[in-house]
Amino acid sequence: MGDPQTYDFATYQWVILVICAISVGISKTGVPGLGTFVVPLIASAMPGHALASTGLLLGLLILADLFAASYYRRHAQWNHIWGLMPWALAGIVAGYLLMGHITNEILRPLIAVIVLVMLFWGLARKGSPGNPTTHSIYYIAFMGFLAGFTTMLANAAGPVMVAYLLASGLPKNHFIGTSAWFFFIINWLKVPFQIGLGGINPYSVKTNLILLPAIVVGAVLGIFVLQKLPQKVFNVTVAVLTVIAAIKLLF
Repeated sequence: MGDPQTYDFATYQWVILVICAISVGISKTGVPGLGTFVVPLIASAMPGHALASTGLLLGLLILADLFAASYYRRHAQWNHIWGLMPWALAGIVAGYLLMGHITNEILRPLIAVIVLVMLFWGLARKGSPGNPTTHSIYYIAFMGFLAGFTTMLANAAGPVMVAYLLASGLPKNHFIGTSAWFFFIINWLKVPFQIGLGGINPYSVKTNLILLPAIVVGAVLGIFVLQKLPQKVFNVTVAVLTVIAAIKLLF
């Protein structure tokens, strides 16, 4: 790709972007954690244009959010969403202010270590009598801020939310519905920042719309997969994908 403002993709780049769009759809409606692998994949389709790839991915996420949030609207647990939201907004602002001042070499391993620690700690505490993990204001504030911070800098808040929601012990439909609505709100809050930075522009929007059919295919596949997955298999699958994603961030 030449000038990031032209989005003149070669055939192999379009193939990668279609795979990304399908994966985003699946992750939003059926297999959370799968979307984490899209971040480096879409970056590989747009080498040297980190901001452009981030803006393009945000558009894909928003379109997929529309399907997930509408389909699972009855399952969203709003007490979790509103508890996290003010802290996530603070994280978005902090991420915006630090954008350009913190490198991926520092950010990605840091995210990975935090996610792994919180994931295993939350799962270990989930079975404890009177588990206060997800009711602690300090835990909620930390996870909300981290989700907002990482999603602003790298669209990488998926593992953070997986760690939080697994610790909450939500049934799979409530898990997906809560995640869908949380990110539906968060991703729209990021739009003005990305427009100001130039990551979202007429060319990225046009590309997102071209990829919309692939997102729909992924979303339908995700719904089908979720219906077939037993709760325990869902929990294990999501946890394993999150661990793999975190390890990938480390290295």
